[in-house]
Amino acid sequence: MKERENFGSRFAVIMAMAGSAIGLGNIWRFPYMVGEYGGAAFIIVYILASFLLVLPIFFAETVIGRRSRSNTFGAMQKLAPGTRWKWLGLLTIVSPIIILSYYSVVGGWSVEYLFKALAFDFTGVPADEIHEFFGRFISSAWEPILVHTAFVAMVGGIVLAGVKKGIEKFTKVTMPILFVLIVVIAVYSITLPGAGKGVEYLLKPDFSKMSAGMVAAAMGQAFFSLSLGVGTILTYASYMRKDENILASGVGTAVSDLVFAVLAGFAVMPAVFAAGIAPGAGPGLVFETLPFIFNKMGSAIPWLSAVMAIVFFVTILVAALTSAISMMEVGVAYLTEEKGMKRVGATLIVTLFAWVVGILCSLSFGPLSGVRLLGNSIFDFLDKLCSNWLLPAGGLLFTIFVGWKMSRSDVFDEFTNGGTLRANVRLFKVVWFLLRYVAPVGIVVVFATNLLM
Repeated sequence: MKERENFGSRFAVIMAMAGSAIGLGNIWRFPYMVGEYGGAAFIIVYILASFLLVLPIFFAETVIGRRSRSNTFGAMQKLAPGTRWKWLGLLTIVSPIIILSYYSVVGGWSVEYLFKALAFDFTGVPADEIHEFFGRFISSAWEPILVHTAFVAMVGGIVLAGVKKGIEKFTKVTMPILFVLIVVIAVYSITLPGAGKGVEYLLKPDFSKMSAGMVAAAMGQAFFSLSLGVGTILTYASYMRKDENILASGVGTAVSDLVFAVLAGFAVMPAVFAAGIAPGAGPGLVFETLPFIFNKMGSAIPWLSAVMAIVFFVTILVAALTSAISMMEVGVAYLTEEKGMKRVGATLIVTLFAWVVGILCSLSFGPLSGVRLLGNSIFDFLDKLCSNWLLPAGGLLFTIFVGWKMSRSDVFDEFTNGGTLRANVRLFKVVWFLLRYVAPVGIVVVFATNLLM
C-alpha cells in the first residue's frame, strides 16, 4: 500500500489551512454580506461567532483528522466503527463538491476579469459601463461557462499533482503574497474621494440593524469563510504530522482569515461609497466596485491603473484557487482511499461533477434565470443550502462527535500532543467546554433562526 502523504512543515500546514479558509469567502462574499447586513454590527457578530463558535469546530475537525489520518468517511469508520457516524463522513464528501460547483462559477468571473485587466479594459472606461458589463457578462450563456471551465481545470491540475507537490507547493508561495496585495488595495481604496463614509460604515456599528437573520447570516459566513463543516480542515489535518500544534494552527488560521476578511472589507467598502454603489448590491459587488477603483487610478496614472488591476485580479484568482483545491481534495481523498482509485481518475470524476453542476449555476444568471428552487435561483439555492444548512449541520455533528462520542482522554491526548504542550494543557478545559456546550447550542440557535425565517 502506498504511504500516505504528509505536509512537510508547520509553515506548510498553516499556509494550506489558511489557504483553505482565505478565498472568495473573504474577498467576494464577506464585503457584500457586510453590505447587506448593516456594516460594523455584522462584523462584530462575525468576530464573536468566529472565536466562540467556529474555532472550537475547527479544533474538532483537526482532532478527528489527525487522530484518524484518513479522509472524512474513513475517519468515522476508524474512530466509530460499525455506527451511523459514517453518514457524517458521506455528508462531508458531498457538501464541499456542491460548494465547489458554484464557487468555481465566481472563480471563473475572476478569470474573465483578469483577462480584461491584461487587455487594459478598465483604464479610461466610465464607471456606468463597468457596471453594465458585469450584468451583460454573467447573463450571457457561453462566456461564463468557458471561464468556469478554465477555473475548474486549474483546480483539478493542482490537486492532481498531490499534497506536497501540488497543494503544499502552491499555498506556500501564494498565501504570503495575497496579504501584501490586499493591503495595497485597501490603502488605496480608503484614500479615494468619498471613501470616508465607507470607512465609517465598517467601523461605526448601527445596532438597529441587529436581527435574528443577521446573526444567522454572520454565523453562516463564519462557517463558509473558515471552510468548516464540510471536511476540508479534517482532510488537511489528516496530512499533519503528529508533532504539529493544533491550537497554534487553529488560532493562526482563524486570525489570518479574520484579518484578511476585514482587509477585504476595507478594500471594497470605501470604494463602494466612493463609486456611489449601494453597499447591499449582492454577489456582483466586488466585480462592479474594484474595476471602478482602477478606473479612478487610470485618470491620474494610467500605467499604475493597469498594473494594479492585473495584480488584484490575480489576487482574487489565487485566493479562489487556494480554497477550491481544499474542497476538491475532500472528494479525491475519499475516492483514492476508500474506493482504491488512482489520483488521476478520482480528480477527473470530482472535476467533472463540479463542472456540470457549475454550468447550471452559471446559467441561472441568464438562460435559466427563470428556474426557481424554493424561490431562489439555482446559484442562490445552493449557496443558501450549503451556508445556512449543510455547513452548520456538519459543524454541529463534528462538534458532538468530538465532545460527546470520543473519550475526553483521546481528545486531550490529541489536542495537547500527549500532554507535552503546556499552553494547550492549560486551555484544554476552556476548549472542551466550548466544544461540548457553547458551539452546539449556538449552531442549534442558527438552525432555529433559519427555520423561522
